[in-house]
Amino acid sequence: MSSQMAEAIRQLIQEKGLPEKAVLTMIEDTLKAAYKREFGTNENAIVEFAEDLSEVYLYSKKIVVDGVYDPAIEMELEDALKLNADAEIGDEIVLPVDPKSFGRSIIQTGKQTAHQSLSEIQKDRLYAEFKDKVGELMVGYFQREDMREGKNKGTIYVDLGKVEGILPKRNQSPRERYEKNDRIRAIVTDVKKTNSKGSPGLQLVLSRTEPDFVRRIMEQEIPETYDKTVEIYKIVREPGYRTKVAVYSRREDIDPVGACVGQKGVRIQSVIKELDGEKIDILKYEPDPVEFIKNALSPAEVTTVMILDADKRQALACVPESQFSLAIGKQGLNVRLANRLVDWNIDVKTDDEYEECSQLIAESRKAAESLFVQEEDTITTLEELPGVDQAVVAILKEQGIVDIGQFLDACEKGSLEGIEGLSAESIAAIESLIKAEVELVEEESAPVDEAVAEEEYVAEDDEEEYRCPECNAKITIDMTSCPNCGIGLSFEVVDEE
Repeated sequence: MSSQMAEAIRQLIQEKGLPEKAVLTMIEDTLKAAYKREFGTNENAIVEFAEDLSEVYLYSKKIVVDGVYDPAIEMELEDALKLNADAEIGDEIVLPVDPKSFGRSIIQTGKQTAHQSLSEIQKDRLYAEFKDKVGELMVGYFQREDMREGKNKGTIYVDLGKVEGILPKRNQSPRERYEKNDRIRAIVTDVKKTNSKGSPGLQLVLSRTEPDFVRRIMEQEIPETYDKTVEIYKIVREPGYRTKVAVYSRREDIDPVGACVGQKGVRIQSVIKELDGEKIDILKYEPDPVEFIKNALSPAEVTTVMILDADKRQALACVPESQFSLAIGKQGLNVRLANRLVDWNIDVKTDDEYEECSQLIAESRKAAESLFVQEEDTITTLEELPGVDQAVVAILKEQGIVDIGQFLDACEKGSLEGIEGLSAESIAAIESLIKAEVELVEEESAPVDEAVAEEEYVAEDDEEEYRCPECNAKITIDMTSCPNCGIGLSFEVVDEE
């Protein structure tokens, strides 16, 4: 081969951007393919290159034998001796082969092999370059739409420069329509090799419906999300209709929602424009599920949120009547997206519905409890009376009156009059409380033993009553002084005749 080989190799390396090793391997594979077509095998074919790549050499390695069985890999000793006088049986002889001697069909096979090898090299190179592009945003131009019946109908082919992109129908927003050469932005979801005509050997599967597509657009339009000053917690989306984005910031001086919306909504309007008018709710992420659920139901205003079952992640959100349809959304879209965003099962009710439901629950609970209710504790002391004046109770306690029974006895005897700090109004107030709160039960009289009663009566009649001569207080015969006035006492026994 001439120096044209070196020039061809240099062109492949420079113009196609292929590595030298890959080009040399391709040439070697091409020559070996032609050799196999000529001789039936290429196991004994050897390809070598000159140092300056100006020449490429093809050799055939044969074994010296006495009686050739396979001329492709064997050589008679007689023929070997002509080439090397020292040749012996079992030696290996390397013979040069001129590819120009191959037939036209063989040369055509070599060309096809070279083309296939070149195509595979390009595929491998492109795959290595784009395999890490999954999840990244790509910009291309509308080429054509597949209108044929079948699973690929509606697929859009996008010119991405080095490679071709495909935007399947399922990855397109229902809002969007494209014309030739329209600019298309989409994220890469897959990278695959292909043998389709007109393709450079690689296709990137694109999508405009993934939540990550919104993330990438926000990172381009909102610097704070790109540099992680504001972080996106989660994105849920119903492509073409509504998207909810939960954001937060680790810096207290940054309002994450305000940063995303921008002054007069400029930033978020750029994102909405890219999504062809799809509605976007930017809301603040809260670690507290109650607050997060309130935010997730935006734009509706939530009155209150109650956790029904934390383990099953069930919650109830109450909204004013005027906000109910907004909280649910068209065909339940808003509450459905909120469920996915917070990962809770949210039941939405109006405040009136909740009030009615709460009353029914309370009545049912009360009825159930009444089946098992125990007899209520009886109020026995004054301080147990609900709403009683504890200052009055303290005064009575100093007089030794603690129980309700003691109080009633004292009232009956009139012994509460004249106690300092105790007025007739306060006594009457306690009596009213007792009547309202305490059920008084009259004790049944025990059967009286007439003999015992008569004996006690006689004993009482036999006992003589004595009075103090000074203050007229009741005294007994065993006293030496009056317990009321303190005067000394003495008793004399007078015999009655």
